[in-house]
Amino acid sequence: MSWLDALRGLAALVVVFEHSLDVLLPEVRRSAGPWFDFGRYGVFVFFLVSGYVVPFSLERRGSVRDFWIGRFFRLYPAFLAAAALALALGSTGISWGLPAALGDRPWTSALAHLTMLQDLLGVPNVVNVFWTLSYEMVFYLLVTAMFLAGVHRASARVALAFAVAAAMLGVALPSALLATRWPGGTILVAALALAGGLAALVSRRRPVRRAGIAVVAALALTLLVLDSRVGGVESLCIIATMFAGTAVRGIQDGRLRARPAAAMVAVVPVLSLLAGLRPPATWTAHGNAQSLGLGWSAAVAAAWLTFLGGLALRHRAMPRFLVWAGLVSYSVYLLHPLVVQAVWRVAGEPGETPVAVRLLWEAVLLAAVLGAAALAHRYVEMPAQRLGRRLTRAGRPAPAPGRQPGSGAA
Repeated sequence: MSWLDALRGLAALVVVFEHSLDVLLPEVRRSAGPWFDFGRYGVFVFFLVSGYVVPFSLERRGSVRDFWIGRFFRLYPAFLAAAALALALGSTGISWGLPAALGDRPWTSALAHLTMLQDLLGVPNVVNVFWTLSYEMVFYLLVTAMFLAGVHRASARVALAFAVAAAMLGVALPSALLATRWPGGTILVAALALAGGLAALVSRRRPVRRAGIAVVAALALTLLVLDSRVGGVESLCIIATMFAGTAVRGIQDGRLRARPAAAMVAVVPVLSLLAGLRPPATWTAHGNAQSLGLGWSAAVAAAWLTFLGGLALRHRAMPRFLVWAGLVSYSVYLLHPLVVQAVWRVAGEPGETPVAVRLLWEAVLLAAVLGAAALAHRYVEMPAQRLGRRLTRAGRPAPAPGRQPGSGAA
């Protein structure tokens, strides 16, 4: 799977480049920004890779408990470390500082971040890139509910349904409806629903599991449809894209009928591009004016082409640097905004600095980001993942007497 690591590495580096433009290369922002959104390109590559990989991980484990233990120790330690570092840098004045709204409701803001749904709960992100993790969490909840309901092979139809909804209904959906009308209550209810729903999903009692399926699915869809910060079109396109990645994996593995599933998957990027190209006046009229348009649609198209190109070349050797960057890409993604802010403090205003000097700062920024990510991967991510694997093994029942682990049907 080195091609997946290479795609992650490429996506992470492009996102770093995007967030360095205002600091070091505003000329690129002015000239290329209207035509191509580098940040959206990177995150949509990430979303496609997650859709391709994550549901297969759940099916391979065959255990919701093991899956969520793995997800927790894969995501939360580095997430919490980046949040703590952001708070420390903000309090010392090294970074730009934290959004003022976090200080207005510190406890509910912290609770929202612990659910990792903060971007769908009207809470500003401690680190701006945390917003994508809220959509990853929604995807995990929906995938888990579908797995337990026995409909996890419907990924192509689900992807198509979300894409159609994005194209036809997205502009009519409200933005942050619950968060603006009932901020604290929405966060508390979401946290309780998430904790209770996940607890019910791992129950051995079928009625309890069914209740858990209903709770987590309702939570995910309600927040996605009624409380998105980025607007209904982009939110639905994100989930459609992730399920399309799942369907691609199903087609490749022979678990989905190739022709009908491929036809459904092909419609997803088409509808996403059309949804993104609606006239700006339409978005403004519905209160959903976002960074959609030609640059957004071009980025989504390029992300799809990149993912399919990687899939076509999956049996070939990938550049080692990109593969390594993919291994540390999660830490690159989480930590790079903090490095960008520190570089901005030191490098000064770009208009007063020669281009050659700014390019040198770009190289320094990239080296600092990769160095910080390598340290975080080694000392935060890897120990946490090893602990998660130990907990997973410890919770498995011992094999029956006279049988070896793995002998017989799973």
